[in-house]
Amino acid sequence: MSGGAHNEAYFESKESAHGGQTRMAGPYHIELVAKDKEIVLYVMDHADRNLSTLGGGGKATVQVGKAKDKTSVKLEPAGENMFKGAGDFAVTPQTVVTVFVELPGQEAATARFTPLKSTSKNIQKANVSELQAGNKEDHHHHHR
Repeated sequence: MSGGAHNEAYFESKESAHGGQTRMAGPYHIELVAKDKEIVLYVMDHADRNLSTLGGGGKATVQVGKAKDKTSVKLEPAGENMFKGAGDFAVTPQTVVTVFVELPGQEAATARFTPLKSTSKNIQKANVSELQAGNKEDHHHHHR
């Protein structure tokens, strides 16, 4: 594995600040916290400092699996470094959320998230390292 930019493996190896999934989008780190019918994005710079979303805007496209139906969600500035949006969608392991955000005076950026997919990957990765470490006690509690 080569070093370098912050790739998906890097973000999945560290805990996201709000328990969501973090991706790199242009000049930003964007963390997505998606629940059924609600999307919250946290926008940070590459040093993970909060960036103000005031005056910015965006949209999220939510798609489940290969279904043709996409739900478009308008994202509005909310809080210090957040965008929020609501729509009629559910979040499943097959859900893919593509976000597009624009902050004043910055280039628009886009990122693709699979909000629930990474969680199972993280759990599997954690289990593998626990097993390799010979720590089998809590191997089972992830699979409820």
